[in-house]
Amino acid sequence: MFNETLDAFNSYSGEFSEMVNLFLMFTFIALVPTFLILTTSFTRVLISLSFTRNAMGTQQTPPNQVLIGLALYLSLFIMRPVYSEVTEEALLPFLEEEISREEAFERGAVPIKDFMLKHTRTTDLDLFVSLSGETPPDTPEDLPLTTLIPAFTISELRTAFTIGFLIFIPFLIVDLVVASILMSMGMFMLSPVMVSLPFKLLLFVLVDGWYLVIESLVTGFM
Repeated sequence: MFNETLDAFNSYSGEFSEMVNLFLMFTFIALVPTFLILTTSFTRVLISLSFTRNAMGTQQTPPNQVLIGLALYLSLFIMRPVYSEVTEEALLPFLEEEISREEAFERGAVPIKDFMLKHTRTTDLDLFVSLSGETPPDTPEDLPLTTLIPAFTISELRTAFTIGFLIFIPFLIVDLVVASILMSMGMFMLSPVMVSLPFKLLLFVLVDGWYLVIESLVTGFM
């Protein structure tokens, strides 16, 4: 009787362990997109591209799918050296069973942390360290990801909004000039936005705007 009870308990424990592992796996898969967005250049790139579209006043052109796709591939291009290091130092040794899962995670987090620390303001790091209530580590590299990721994210948001401000300036000047000309000609019923749109598009094409925006975004991470 005792043996049968023990066998049943072991069987139940094995099934429960498999259920827990399955649940953890699905939870990890669900969190992967968020992790990739908040630990890469994706946030800055996408917001800057959105500001560019809004500054031109082209509404939904380019569409959201195009901007998100472009931001995704630009992020992969920018993060390629980081992910190559993660693959060589952590993923391949783990797949070859040379290191444990915990050691693979620690090795893989190092290049990602280095990338985020390079583009995170010290004031943002200090903010989340103080909010966490924990003792500050000896070096920034020892910060946990739970502290580093939000600090990196708000730093990227600040940088993206700064880029958006700079992008808006020339288009705002075109809008002001067109509005002043229309008012001086007495054309109050004609929308300045409708008249200025072709001039903004022409200006953007003449200066090769997409080239300049993409170049600035990519070189900003180099």
